[in-house]
Amino acid sequence: MRSDSVKQGIERAPHRSLLRAVGVCSRDFNKPFIGIVNSFNEIVPGHIHLNTIAAAVKAGVLSEGGVPFEFNTIGVCDGIAMNHPGMKFSLPSRELIADSVEIMVEAHRFDALVFIPNCDKIIPGMLMAASRLNIPSIFISGGPMLAGRLTKGGKTQVVDLISVFTAVGSITQGKITEAELEEIETAACPGCGSCSGMYTANTMNCLTEALGMALPGNGTIPATDSRRVHLATEAGRQIMAILAKDLRPRDIITPASIHNAFAVDMALGGSTNSVLHLTAVAHEAGFDFPLSQINEISSRVPHLCKISPASDIHIEDVDQAGGIPAVMHEIGKLLNGTAKTVTLKPLSATYKNATAKNRDVIKPFHRPHSKTGGLAILFGNLAPGGAVVKSGAVLPEMMVHKGPARVFENEEAATKGIMSKKIKKGDVVVIRYEGPRGGPGMREMLTPTSLLSGMGMDSSVALITDGRFSGGTKGAAIGHVVPEAADRGPIAAVRNGDIISIDIPARKLEVKLSRTEINKRLKSVPEFKSSIQSGYLKRYIAQVGPANTGAVFKDQE
Repeated sequence: MRSDSVKQGIERAPHRSLLRAVGVCSRDFNKPFIGIVNSFNEIVPGHIHLNTIAAAVKAGVLSEGGVPFEFNTIGVCDGIAMNHPGMKFSLPSRELIADSVEIMVEAHRFDALVFIPNCDKIIPGMLMAASRLNIPSIFISGGPMLAGRLTKGGKTQVVDLISVFTAVGSITQGKITEAELEEIETAACPGCGSCSGMYTANTMNCLTEALGMALPGNGTIPATDSRRVHLATEAGRQIMAILAKDLRPRDIITPASIHNAFAVDMALGGSTNSVLHLTAVAHEAGFDFPLSQINEISSRVPHLCKISPASDIHIEDVDQAGGIPAVMHEIGKLLNGTAKTVTLKPLSATYKNATAKNRDVIKPFHRPHSKTGGLAILFGNLAPGGAVVKSGAVLPEMMVHKGPARVFENEEAATKGIMSKKIKKGDVVVIRYEGPRGGPGMREMLTPTSLLSGMGMDSSVALITDGRFSGGTKGAAIGHVVPEAADRGPIAAVRNGDIISIDIPARKLEVKLSRTEINKRLKSVPEFKSSIQSGYLKRYIAQVGPANTGAVFKDQE
């Protein structure tokens, strides 16, 4: 066992002495040491309850003869970090999480790992760590938050966090009062768990099932449901079986399983951030997954589930409808069913006998919301390296759009411009210098998109950025533009009034300028110099790579 290097032999007497100090008994030195990687903290709603999950995991490990040791990682709440300088730290936290797990595991020589994530960057950060370390591992999330309920005038309205962001846009139009905003604010987040729609956290937790790194139910069983604790106990038991078989993350995370994850992503209409994170996980597992392959998957996999922000359906409804196994059953012929999983059975065993219990939530394969997947990768002279859009949350009238650019150099300027009603119907809002280096940290543009939605302009205005979007974004919101403005990408050449053409079905994103004119303008663009000259973000700017390869650190390539 790996852990023998800290507990076996005469020369390890000092190590055993220290281990005795934390409660390890003599008979435990012949047992496997299992790391419990917990992201509990007291400021993130998705993580406030994770100590309960960890306790259940440890009970499962103990019941099967392992010795559990819990340690923590950081975790950022993207909602609280939104629309201020704190969001610059969200994506960079992913790399810190992966690095810190590597340090703890290598320093203390754990034999196997149980990862307990729940929110946006913690899940991919832990998946990256598991791939990098490549020792037996399993994931158990904290589960999704229930949607809120707002009863008024005898009618009950389903609300969630995105309802609050959208309501801010509505109030600027005089559609609601401040008192009504407070009612929505109070009802939207009724308790612990990752925010209740198909946003980034729940997308990634669901895809961890499809990837084969978590037990069925990981993505959809609500945080407050007793089944969540039962699943955590089972994950603790299962890691001991995985260790006995020496099944490792790189046995599971392969091109085939990444394909499966993206296929389920297309059926779900998941967050655009999944593209960024799954390509980063693939990179850590030792292979590349080009954006062009994602479009190939999207062309074959139908969009079966419209979940908030695309509808009033939430993750709890998906759970009641059969969960991810039922979704996989519908697209089973397009999956690599022989892919390995932490169940110690092929993926097909998970979905073979699953059935959809509510056809309003999980559409049949032959009667989908659309014949192509809920995500699309766009290419063109404005995004030679690609850009990402959640096509499943775009209104039909905006699938093809052409309009004049309204250019902003950062999110704050765009937010101010939208709230001061400078944006007109037909415009294409361009927010640049928000990429991995330019932001830095590729901030999420949820506030601008939610304002446009709340103002009723998501049916006539598009938004393009080299930054990211929340999984809660809806509308013609195109992000991850590569190359970014800070790397002198074509987006840096766009000027107010330039005509931008968007054709999502054709996967095209172009500015109506010649290559000569774009190159001429780019020559006059000054070299990017960030205002950040100290701390972690300075190091991040120097190391981070482009979005189309997962925004991983260059020195890891």
